[in-house]
Amino acid sequence: MIVFVRFNSSHGFPVEVDSDTSIFQLKEAVARRQRVPADQLRVIFAGRELRNDLTLQNCDLPQQSIVHIVQNPRKNHHKQGETERENICEIPRSKGREDESLTRVNLNTNLLPSNSAGLAVLLDTVDNSSTSPSSNSDSGSYNSFYVFCKSFCQAVKPGKLRVRCKTCKQGTLTLARGPSCWKDVLVPDRITGVCQSQNCNGEVAEFYFKCGAHPTSDSETSVALNLITTNSRCISCITCTDVRSPVLVFECIHRHVICLDCFHLYSVTLLNDRQFVHDPVLGYSLPCVAGCPDSLIKELHHFRILGEEQYNRYQKYGAEECVLQMGGVLCPTPGCGAGLLPEPETRRIVCEPSSGIGCGFVFCRECKEEFHDGECSTLLETQGAAAQKGYEVDEHAAIKARWEEASKETIKRTTKPCPKCHVPIEKDGGCMHMKCPQPQCRYEWCWNCCLEWNRTCMGDHWFD
Repeated sequence: MIVFVRFNSSHGFPVEVDSDTSIFQLKEAVARRQRVPADQLRVIFAGRELRNDLTLQNCDLPQQSIVHIVQNPRKNHHKQGETERENICEIPRSKGREDESLTRVNLNTNLLPSNSAGLAVLLDTVDNSSTSPSSNSDSGSYNSFYVFCKSFCQAVKPGKLRVRCKTCKQGTLTLARGPSCWKDVLVPDRITGVCQSQNCNGEVAEFYFKCGAHPTSDSETSVALNLITTNSRCISCITCTDVRSPVLVFECIHRHVICLDCFHLYSVTLLNDRQFVHDPVLGYSLPCVAGCPDSLIKELHHFRILGEEQYNRYQKYGAEECVLQMGGVLCPTPGCGAGLLPEPETRRIVCEPSSGIGCGFVFCRECKEEFHDGECSTLLETQGAAAQKGYEVDEHAAIKARWEEASKETIKRTTKPCPKCHVPIEKDGGCMHMKCPQPQCRYEWCWNCCLEWNRTCMGDHWFD
C-alpha cells in the first residue's frame, strides 16, 4: 500500500509500506529519505501522535492516507496521562481501554436519553467488528460518519473525520481531548490542542470531513450529514418498518428513525405538494416524518439524498417560497414562474421581460388570471382549500422506530444505580465489589445486594 507523508509540513511524497508495517518502521523509511535520525521523528495522524509499536492497520491508516511527520518539535505537548485519565465525556476510562482513534469515534452513539444526567461508566453496545444490518452498501464494516460527496461520487457515502490546526491549516495538531458530540466538530473553536509544526503556535482544532469511498487530496472536503448513522441498534424504519442501514435519525424528542429510501419518498411526496416548511433561519426544510415539534432538519445538505433532479426542484421551490415570504408573487405562466416583488397594494402585476427572465404576462395579483377589472371569479376559490394531508405514519411503527428506546432498555438491563448518588453504573465483568467512579462519591458497594460493601458480601458472594 501507499501512504503520503508530509515531512515538516512540506509537499507530500509517497512511501510504499504494508498494512502491518509499524510506525517506527515508517519513521525509519522517512529518516533514510530525509537523512535525519529516526528517533527525532514524530508521526501525527487524525489528531494524535502515533506510538512506535502500533501498525498502520491499528491506526486506521487506509490506502493513500496522508500522515504528517515532524522532526524534533520544541514544544511541550499535552501529557499522555492527562489525556488518558478522562474519556471524551469526562468520565473515567475503563482500565485497559486504549484511546479511541479519531477515525473511529462515533458521535451518534450517545446511548443516553436527552433528559438523562449521564452514566458513571460509558455504555457501549456497539461492536465495531461486527457486520451492520443489511444495507445497500457492499461494505459490512461499521461507519461512524456519512457525508455527501459532491466531487466524485455524487452520493451519500461513508465519511472520515480529520482535524488540522486552525492557524496553519496543517494536520500536525494533536488534540487535548477527542470530540464527544457533533457540536464539538461542527461548532468552531470548541476543542484545543497543540500544533507540532515548528513555526506555528496554533492551539485551536479545526475539524473537517472527507469522503471515505475513494482517496482524497487535502482540498477535497465533503459535507457531514450528521443525522445519518449506521443502524447499530437495529431500529426499524418508521415508515416501512424494515431494519436497514444506514438510517436518518430526526432531531425530535423521540429521535425517530427512517431509512434513506423512505426519507427520499417522504421528501419527494411533500416536495410535490409544496409542503416543505420555510423557516426564516434554517430555510426550506422538513420536520420529523411523525410531525414532532421542533424537529426541522438543520443541515439542508441532507436533501441531497433526493438526487440531482429533485434537489434542483427543492432549491427552486425554496427560492420561490422565499419570494412569497417576502410578500412577492410568482408569475403564473406555465414555464415562467419568475419571482416578482411589486408594491404591496399593487393589483396589476406585469412580469417584465426587460430583466431577461420575465415573460411579459399581465395578471391579477388576487386570482393569478389575466388582469381584469372588477372582482375576481369565485370559481377558483375552493381550489387548494382542502386541508393538506400529511405524510401518514403508523402509530405502532412510530413507537418502535425511536432511536433512544434501545438505549433506555440497555440502561435498565446492564446497569444498577449507585446506592449513594444513584448514578447508573455498568458492571463489565469482574467481582461483586463495586466502587462508584464519580469523583464526588466513590462509594463502595455490593452489586448483588446493593448495600455498602461488607464482610458478609465478601464471604457469601464476592465472586458470584
